[in-house]
Amino acid sequence: MSNPILQFGTSRFLQAHVDLFVAVAARREPSKALGQITVVQSTSNAESRARIDALRASSVYPVRIRGRQCDSTIDVTVQCDAITEALNATDDWSRLRERVCHDVKVIVSNTGDTGYASCAEDSARSLKENSVPRGFPAKLAVLLHDRFVAGAEPVTLLPCELVSRNGDTLRDLVTGIAKQWQADDSFIRYLQHDCIWVNSLVDRIVSEPIHPVGAIAEPYALWAIERQPGMVLPCEHEDIVLTDDLAHYERLKLLLLNLGHTMLAELWLADQSAADTNVRDAMRNEAWRTVLESTWRDEVLPVFDALGKHDAARAYLVEVRDRFENPFLDHRLSDIARNHAEKKQRRFKPAVELAHQLGLNIDQRRLGAALS
Repeated sequence: MSNPILQFGTSRFLQAHVDLFVAVAARREPSKALGQITVVQSTSNAESRARIDALRASSVYPVRIRGRQCDSTIDVTVQCDAITEALNATDDWSRLRERVCHDVKVIVSNTGDTGYASCAEDSARSLKENSVPRGFPAKLAVLLHDRFVAGAEPVTLLPCELVSRNGDTLRDLVTGIAKQWQADDSFIRYLQHDCIWVNSLVDRIVSEPIHPVGAIAEPYALWAIERQPGMVLPCEHEDIVLTDDLAHYERLKLLLLNLGHTMLAELWLADQSAADTNVRDAMRNEAWRTVLESTWRDEVLPVFDALGKHDAARAYLVEVRDRFENPFLDHRLSDIARNHAEKKQRRFKPAVELAHQLGLNIDQRRLGAALS
């Protein structure tokens, strides 16, 4: 078996995004996909283990696409068959190390909120140890060192974690661990200059799992990938966008979709509305909808206009409204409101700061009131 795509993470998001893209591309034309996927469970999470076991039993699982798009209701199920090998990092560490040395051309990851966290026990080890590191960056340091020693060509790494400049961030973490372990300078150069660490942004709401493996997702999907010389992609797909301006896509998502979600949560909290209120309910609340639309129109879109992104911002906002009004999605405001104060700083403040930087004389009273 020769699977050129190695994936760290078993989440329903990856099942309905990267893995589905590869399956769809291969089905349309085999040459449009790099090949099949080996998925790796890198934590001790019981739900992840159940998904690994299910994938070993059957490599085909359903992804149900449900929602609104261009005034049409979409409800289709696609069978995903891109994953043909499922490993557990702890149990299958030797096999995983062999795979990285010989077969892999692309490494994809989505290891969750704590995936980049450092582990104290990893800092005390060395590259000579055979035990399995605990943290994902430390595992990657060992695997890439194996590849370096084997003389295999450098690999493309495509992290999908929701971290700004995720490729650069992961590269620096792995390099830092290698230096901590007193790795040779030649390996450090390999990590920093030969391996291709790609920054990317993923955007898709994957609302529910299908047990034991599978997912329910909205029609909208985006994988914006910062173009780099020599990088290898897992497939060609219409929802993969290669760009020299990744910051543009990050701003669209942050200042229109994420900001919109948090503004609705702000209104929900102020009105002390029902705990089960979801985004669709909020869009049907005339008073809340008026505030949201006014905030987008008067306090955010002028920022995109000043950046020369008038058409792109309005086109994206049409898609955001479709997503917020998805009749199948129970995206609760109580979930969105978690860590609300922090989210307001992350999602409202950049719009205000950008307006000042661009010299705009606009009234951002709703954003200002929420921040104060």
